[in-house]
Amino acid sequence: MPVIAIVDYEMGNLHSVCKGLEKAGATPNVTYSPKELEQADAIVLPGVGAFDPAVQHLRSRGLEQPIKEAIASGKPFLGICLGLQILFESSAEGTQPGLGIIKGKVRRFRPEPDITIPHMGWNQLEVTQPKSLLWEHLPSDPWVYFVHSYYVDPIDPLIRAATITHGTQTVTAAIAHENLMAVQFHPEKSSNIGLQILSNFVAQVREKIPA
Repeated sequence: MPVIAIVDYEMGNLHSVCKGLEKAGATPNVTYSPKELEQADAIVLPGVGAFDPAVQHLRSRGLEQPIKEAIASGKPFLGICLGLQILFESSAEGTQPGLGIIKGKVRRFRPEPDITIPHMGWNQLEVTQPKSLLWEHLPSDPWVYFVHSYYVDPIDPLIRAATITHGTQTVTAAIAHENLMAVQFHPEKSSNIGLQILSNFVAQVREKIPA
């Protein structure tokens, strides 16, 4: 089974992500070791919490450069929730610079009548990259589970793999570009749809492992 490193930087629900990847047929390895990130077949960057502490914890553990090098090398990479947001250059939630792997900013939902912030619960994806391997074996426009007050706004619209609408605001819910994938929702909390998305990621990892 492919070994998938789950980045431990004290900002994620690692147990749920591990269970989801195990069900999807992978061997998860929770680690903050740059060497183990390099040795793994793929990397998952989960995240729950605030932007500034997240990037500070990553940098204090010396993980920024290993993550950038892994993505640049073509290793399959999946960011989840805050693990998507910190890939960007900056966030309205804080003052720290993000990793800057993706050009763009993280913005806060505008208050509107009759919408809740944070955006919490099930919402329907509007898939914008129907050929992305993330969405294989899924119904069109599937429902997934969100908990967030901020959303990513990439400069390049072509990397958007899916959007959602909350109130009158349509925002990015997932990105995909070559080996780099990241989602704002929680696949580990999204029932069978989420498990299928994790299984799709694991299948991509298997394809890259030399026979």
